[in-house]
Amino acid sequence: MAPTAQAAEPAAKEQRGGAGGKPAVRCHPALAEGKASIRSVVGELLASAGGGGGGGSVISLGIGDASAHACFRRGGEFAADAVADAARSGAFDCYAPSHGFPAARRKVFDRPGRKLFHPYDQIATARCYRAVAEYLSAGARHGTRDSDVFMTVGGTGAITAIVTVLGGASGANILLPRPGFAPYESACELVGAEPRYYDLLPSRGWEADLAQVRALADGATAAIVVINPNNPCGAVYSAQHLLQIAETARDLRIPIIADEVYAHMVFDGSKFIPIASFAHIAPVITIGSLSKRYMLPGWRLGWLAFCDPNGALKQVRTATEMLLNVTAGPASIVQAAVPKILSNEHKEFHQNVVSSLESAADALHRRVNQIEALQCSSKPQGSMFMMVEINTSVLYGVADDIDFARELIKEECVLVLPGSVIGLKNWVRIFFGAPVSLIMEACDRIESFCRRRKLKESH
Repeated sequence: MAPTAQAAEPAAKEQRGGAGGKPAVRCHPALAEGKASIRSVVGELLASAGGGGGGGSVISLGIGDASAHACFRRGGEFAADAVADAARSGAFDCYAPSHGFPAARRKVFDRPGRKLFHPYDQIATARCYRAVAEYLSAGARHGTRDSDVFMTVGGTGAITAIVTVLGGASGANILLPRPGFAPYESACELVGAEPRYYDLLPSRGWEADLAQVRALADGATAAIVVINPNNPCGAVYSAQHLLQIAETARDLRIPIIADEVYAHMVFDGSKFIPIASFAHIAPVITIGSLSKRYMLPGWRLGWLAFCDPNGALKQVRTATEMLLNVTAGPASIVQAAVPKILSNEHKEFHQNVVSSLESAADALHRRVNQIEALQCSSKPQGSMFMMVEINTSVLYGVADDIDFARELIKEECVLVLPGSVIGLKNWVRIFFGAPVSLIMEACDRIESFCRRRKLKESH
């Protein structure tokens, strides 16, 4: 991702020196470069929103937060009730442990009949870890133990932690999907790991190019990241493709970082299969969270879970525990609510979410393909995103996807994410976690924009 002009100029001045020629106070070089992030690009686009289209009302299809719409929260009161009970009890106002201790799973006595009071409510914390382990083990080939679960500050916290642990060795590289999720690249750069990109192939339903994966890997490759269900493409990988990925990782002697934040959010006849089902072939480290399936992104609760039946990740697991001992974890009252939230009592809530997403994905795919300058050949089967290709050659004043997104929000107040930010030029990522009526209005505005910008055919 290229630095923005605004960020690059101050960085250059810092390197030349501060005011009065005094030496500049230096910072981490990866942060001084001013590279574009999803948030920074979205912020710039929103700042340039014009007053066209909906009379100034912005339709945001650029950020993956379906919880902003009441139709996706219907029946989700159980989560608020669970955390409210935890808060009212007063039992979780203390610090929570950074990870699960063996002592958290049994009563501790200094002598028979006398319980030692610990500064943490470790029993409640143990229940949180156990709840995640049971949630991940349901229907899986390999069970997850509560001792193999680590709570993090959202899914992004899990990304930062595992990339730090695996990518911190000198000269390490990590294989990332392209298009992908930008925080992986940022995490690599912060720890000094080299991100190497393997392509997802639109002509094959966004499956990974595994021949390219093999060509990219070397002795310093620390892991491969696989996002399934996929953000940003909406793909849901078959058991056969997941097996191929696991066999590739085995041959390369690397673990799989399985980003399953959108686990179970599948439709159109697809089935979600945890990559940990193939952990007997290659070790798997799963990333999950409450953010998407439970519509709770602001609660910032995520996890890392190790599935390692052959014992290849013992050192990695220990290092993860050490790292999380010196970093902040999720709020204690949210952890205390996890067992109730992850219980199997919320089928209607989940069915409503999936049904709403499927209707929105169908409508968006159908409508986008009616717009001459746009094409989506692969309809999403899961997650909340769809990748759409732009034919810039038929649009006046639109040289690339950045121009498309910038001019669209100026003229029609519709926000989409430029594909360049996530590794795919002249595509855009469109979020469909919104009511169908809103998506249709956005598509009408996008079509109006493309019609105005359409180049007249020469005679």
